[in-house]
Amino acid sequence: MAKRILKLNQISLLGLDRLPRDEYEIASEFAQPDAILLRSHKLQAEDIADSVLAIARAGAGVNNIPVDSCTARGIPVFNTPGANANAVKELVAVGLLLGSRGIIEGSEYVATLKTLRDKAELNQTLEAQKKRFKGNELTGKTLGVVGLGAIGSMVAEMALTLGMEVVGYDPALSVDAAWRLPREVRKADTLSALFSRSDYITLHLPVLESTIGMINADLFAVMQPHACLLNFARQEIVDEEALVAALDERKLRKYIADFPSPDLIGRSDVILTPHIGASTDEAEDNCAIMAADQLRDFLESGNIRNSVNFPALHLERVSGYRLAVTNTNVPRILGSILALLAEQNINVVDMLNKSRDEIAYNLIDIDTLPPESLLEQMRQLEGVVNVRLIGNGKPAKDAG
Repeated sequence: MAKRILKLNQISLLGLDRLPRDEYEIASEFAQPDAILLRSHKLQAEDIADSVLAIARAGAGVNNIPVDSCTARGIPVFNTPGANANAVKELVAVGLLLGSRGIIEGSEYVATLKTLRDKAELNQTLEAQKKRFKGNELTGKTLGVVGLGAIGSMVAEMALTLGMEVVGYDPALSVDAAWRLPREVRKADTLSALFSRSDYITLHLPVLESTIGMINADLFAVMQPHACLLNFARQEIVDEEALVAALDERKLRKYIADFPSPDLIGRSDVILTPHIGASTDEAEDNCAIMAADQLRDFLESGNIRNSVNFPALHLERVSGYRLAVTNTNVPRILGSILALLAEQNINVVDMLNKSRDEIAYNLIDIDTLPPESLLEQMRQLEGVVNVRLIGNGKPAKDAG
């Protein structure tokens, strides 16, 4: 039976093509889908059918998905970190140039000269006025990068090639991210230290409880007044009231962001783009491909990669039958499951289990197709959230 994927946004065909049509049905309406694939659709907990096994977002942020509710129901939520990193990096490069040179102001000025038809007069006017739009070069300036994940590390490398000094801050820097980071990036021990020494600051953080309003009045107070702040991450990271006050009080020269808001639109010291950080054909293709591949690997093998609420776990298939078990992260549950298998004389061929916060996830390869009654016994164990059989065939019927 084909697996049903509920698609709630337009998804690149390059991604959808990763799901073979003889094995997957993809539609914008399903009563009982096996999984959900989306981009920006605001998903409510009550909209997630009981049949849903997983949700994948073709993008990095998952604030449009009720992650806590999904975790409680044993539903992994996947995202695609890094798939749109190059698109965002290039827009940050544009932002740095717009913040250092009078590009927009100069272009707007030139548009007012359309009535000048004499080329000599036009050139004379431009030569007389161009000093109004004089800027500064990026070479030799210091860029502070807050958040050194997939995007932040690429931005840091790009800035180094422009001849900038780069200072980074990320208290949650992973080992993988540290390996990606150019060795020339200097580490700031605190956000205040980074803000106080940077000519330009760019933000690359997710929206978490700990990051909402992180860029606040205290940080604006230690900034250099000529500094420029770029935000192509998330609007909620910056305390907007404190931001407006810093601009009004000339504590911040310019704010460049991908998130327009009424209090910022029209200010001469603010440059806003309409949330286009990941809006390239290439980024949409990359995100869709990564989301589809992760969803397929989970549905067909139970493996988890780039989940925001489940542990990363990959186990090569060595058996025709596999149990994927989600349980609360407390002792003895796995032992109880293995005991039930032993009672049925079912041999465990291979096994892997990992935990993340309050959730534990287990892949158990077995050599015998288990009866439905055994699966139901497992589901009834205290602490077990769900049990899924992966493999050829349906659960065996009980004898007698």
